[in-house]
Amino acid sequence: MAGMAEMGMADVGPWALADAGWAALMWAVMMVAMMLPAAAPMILMFVAVNRRRRTEGGGTPLVNTGLFVLGYLVVWTAFSVAAALAQWGLHSAALLSDDAMSAAPVVGALVLAAAGVWQLTPLKYACLARCQAPIGFLLGEWRDGNRGAVVMGLRHGLFCLGCCWVLMGLLFVGGVMNLAWVAAIAAFVLVEKLVPAGRAVSWASGIALLAWAAWSLAHAG
Repeated sequence: MAGMAEMGMADVGPWALADAGWAALMWAVMMVAMMLPAAAPMILMFVAVNRRRRTEGGGTPLVNTGLFVLGYLVVWTAFSVAAALAQWGLHSAALLSDDAMSAAPVVGALVLAAAGVWQLTPLKYACLARCQAPIGFLLGEWRDGNRGAVVMGLRHGLFCLGCCWVLMGLLFVGGVMNLAWVAAIAAFVLVEKLVPAGRAVSWASGIALLAWAAWSLAHAG
């Protein structure tokens, strides 16, 4: 499909394996662009704690920040592959539009409902709490060495994934190729993690998403 129509993916017809690869790459690029800003407070705190440990620890070796970020990105890369497979399945079932890559109304409503329910769960709040408290995460999870940096990055990535994975699924509602929608979701994720009332934001968004899902189902077809 000519590189998924130069990443626009407006082509129709069956996907080849290369098309799935392009889709996974597109998702990975989007996840980096959307999630690194939200991870910035944790990364900056990691650097600060790292330097302080070296200063106060009599020359304790620095833990590689790049490896911490790498571990974080590995989690979101794995998610990108899963999202690309979901996109492949929806495409094969003719449940995606050919322009913005948005899901059929009923599928979109189900995604909205799933996201709304997840926003109200204790597990969502637990993951959000870990993402909102960089110093608490690092004090409880700190590991020395390069392997430790990767493990910390992986663990933070998993908490972040637990917080946001269904929100990323909303890309199928507004359109995977809808840049304004991509930016809106990224902004919401950032606000949810940074504001003190993040849990209230999650709760309110969950109710709003459920209402949107009900409206979409009522008007589907």
